[in-house]
Amino acid sequence: MAFLPSLRLAAFLAATLAACLPAAGQLASKVGPVVTTPHVRAELIAHAPQGVVAGAPVWVGLQITHQPEWHTYWKNAGDSGLPTELAWSLPAGISNGDIAWPVPKKIPIGTLANYGYEGTVLLPVPLTVASDFKPAASLAGANGLDIKLKASWLVCRKECIPEDGEFLLKLPLQGSTALHKSAFDAALAAQPAALAKPGTIAIEGDKLQVRLEGLPAAARGKTLEFFPETGEVIHTAAVQGKDWTQAWQGDAWTATVPLSDQRSASPTTMPVVVALAEADRQAGQPIAWRAEAPVAGTWPATAPRAEVSPALQAALEANTAAPLPQTAGSFVAALLGALLGGLLLNLMPCVFPVLAIKVLGFTRQAEDHSGHRMAAVAYTAGVMLSFLALGGAMLALRAAGAELGWGFQLQSPAVVAVLAALFTLIGLNLAGVYEFRMLAPASLCGAQARHPVVNDFLSGVLAVVIASPCSAPFMGASLGFAIGLPATQALLMFAVLGFGLALPYLAAGFVPAVARLLPRPGPWMNTLRRLLAFPMFATVAWLVWVLGQQSGIDGAGALLGLLVCLAAIVWAFTLRGRTRIVVASLLIAATAVLAGAIGGNVMRSAAPAVAATGDRWQPWSATRVSELAAAGRPVFIDFTAAWCVTCQYNKRSTLADAALLAEFDARQVAMLRADWTRRDPAITAALTALGRSGVPVYVLQAPGKAPVVLTEILSKEEVRSALATL
Repeated sequence: MAFLPSLRLAAFLAATLAACLPAAGQLASKVGPVVTTPHVRAELIAHAPQGVVAGAPVWVGLQITHQPEWHTYWKNAGDSGLPTELAWSLPAGISNGDIAWPVPKKIPIGTLANYGYEGTVLLPVPLTVASDFKPAASLAGANGLDIKLKASWLVCRKECIPEDGEFLLKLPLQGSTALHKSAFDAALAAQPAALAKPGTIAIEGDKLQVRLEGLPAAARGKTLEFFPETGEVIHTAAVQGKDWTQAWQGDAWTATVPLSDQRSASPTTMPVVVALAEADRQAGQPIAWRAEAPVAGTWPATAPRAEVSPALQAALEANTAAPLPQTAGSFVAALLGALLGGLLLNLMPCVFPVLAIKVLGFTRQAEDHSGHRMAAVAYTAGVMLSFLALGGAMLALRAAGAELGWGFQLQSPAVVAVLAALFTLIGLNLAGVYEFRMLAPASLCGAQARHPVVNDFLSGVLAVVIASPCSAPFMGASLGFAIGLPATQALLMFAVLGFGLALPYLAAGFVPAVARLLPRPGPWMNTLRRLLAFPMFATVAWLVWVLGQQSGIDGAGALLGLLVCLAAIVWAFTLRGRTRIVVASLLIAATAVLAGAIGGNVMRSAAPAVAATGDRWQPWSATRVSELAAAGRPVFIDFTAAWCVTCQYNKRSTLADAALLAEFDARQVAMLRADWTRRDPAITAALTALGRSGVPVYVLQAPGKAPVVLTEILSKEEVRSALATL
């Protein structure tokens, strides 16, 4: 069976790239001037029109571009929220000032109100260059200045997400840096101008009487917006003209502002900002003014802070310090679930091609009982070590802060493309296009003949690599349970799952009766070998479809073209003499040109498809779930991925049944689909909250009731039973 040695390189290549590519992308991400999250794009930019020299204006700033409906906060966030924080790491001789906060806008949130920014905002910070500043010397000369920043911000819509990022900007020392001049000009124009007079603030009962003098003529008679820099003093959500009033007394602006019921600050001086309404602002003219007004009068007593009893506080601290351990019974049950899940994984279509190849190898050595046992042990070792490697990589990346789950490697287009190339090579080998000995050196072929057990080990590795898109009953709950365990117990869970996958073959190797059930070697083996090429090519077609979901139609087309080139190159190497060298060289050169022209499409991320209005399935989001719950509607959520074979089976069988869908409609159940084909931290967090670490996961959630998590292999009867409980 000359095709079996090819599994050796195939499995090694698949396992190495599948595990390493996404891990490298997570752990070795390059620090630069831009950080992008699902909610904002943050960029560190600079403005040094005269270069970095003492006495010259040098500005740096964090420019935040928000997704629609999302916002971050001003220095006084208002009723909720947190201001953006910037921590600088600068070379000796360079110091930073405070953020020159642009005028915010008032953002009502229900009965509350916040102060912050939407759209695009730049938070500029001045840098001071010491007169004795000397840039650090390098072999290439002192041509740049490393500006490092650690920033954290809270970005909110209806829900709030704390985010942070590390930034690095290389600022040229000489010459002008003015690419972002317009952005800095706009941000500095949005600064409040200092008033010559401090103004006054008087406390009268539960209100503040504010009086500001010296405002320019352009502002007089206008309605102004009021922003106190001190938080937790005034009633932020007060409506102008209803809850608070303002008036002009000549050139003096006055206002009566209510205090907050939850006031916690009693300042002696209050910095305040007043700003023109957006409709009254004119380009090139000041739009806001700032004063530090002394406070006269006696502050009312502040509202007492809610506190827990000492006993409750002690209990909370005890729970924090020593979380409840998992019981031994639940851990043993999870281990049994992992074993059963691994056994049932053998029935999934992902693993069938490799198992069929293993059966061929078993039949070839029908009378070699010792060889059977060695092959079974080697295959089991390959499966278990591969599960441990993938599980360890997932746990390590999660500990480092990455939001990942089972099958995470297939969320990378690079891994999907490599697997498509791998299965193309295996399919061509099974079809008889080439034999491994035609391409490999004689020494390598000889080593393989002397150590055939290596092929069995690496076929176990390959089985795990292609099994990762599948999920079996009991498997999801066990893996979700493993994520919350200590590392040693979690890895034991992965090892037991691998043992379950390898158990049938391991048992067959040590039970002679199994070998006697297999047919005798004969010509039928070559026929079956050729037949097995077609499941491999079907796997390639499926992987191309998966990549199309990730990178779009151009990415799928590019991968197909490159796979055709790969097949042509393999065929060329089967030729002889000078023809082999000439044809193979031409094909390799043509493939390199094609890869340079269209290869980038394979890695490009395509925008996810959005359900059209009126479609039954809506895109999942935590916000949408909350909205439906508030409206009193039950929700069915399908956590799925294009690379998940089990997901696709359920989608085209149970979830496509017209009668079952009619029952969803009759009970007015909203149907949401959480697509995990690409990496999505929000979906990963939702899965973790449900005690799962991979897909498929099906959840029926009704207002006021605990969510019901259904099994991985979804049946119509199970769904109907769950719907009957609504």
